Amino acid sequence: MADDAIALDGFLDEETVPGDLHGSTARFRLTVSPTDERADEMILPCSVADSELAHAVLHDLVPGDKLRVTGHLRLPRTPDEPMWLVVNTLAVLETAPLLSDPAAVAPAVIERYGPYVCWFDSEDSGEVPVWTEAGVWVGAAGDPSALGELIEAFEQRQAAGGE
Repeated sequence: MADDAIALDGFLDEETVPGDLHGSTARFRLTVSPTDERADEMILPCSVADSELAHAVLHDLVPGDKLRVTGHLRLPRTPDEPMWLVVNTLAVLETAPLLSDPAAVAPAVIERYGPYVCWFDSEDSGEVPVWTEAGVWVGAAGDPSALGELIEAFEQRQAAGGE
């Protein structure tokens, strides 16, 4: 059975949770992105059954940690069953920056909305610049609530232009 174990690198997606009342098992979600293509990115549910490893997962990991996990993929047998990775070993490749460190807190954030990339800058005037993921300028929304209108207008211009 050890022959079919897989190893994946990814980032801890959110807080870990106990898998049972006693904390002898743990569950977490790993964001795996093997290439720079967004279409290749996935969020993989993971479970840990070893009580020592589960304790480490629950108490030592924070969202954003880069991990290498090794385990066995459990595929669903029916449409209502989930897919998950049963983790046997785990290594922290990089720790997430501490948010209490002022140098680690970014005043700006890049967000993706489908094929669009938006730049939110807390120190800016409130305008939100938008590009396509290919780098084509879409425009600047006056505020975040106007993003939908800006993207819709851009898509209408693209459709009218035959693209």
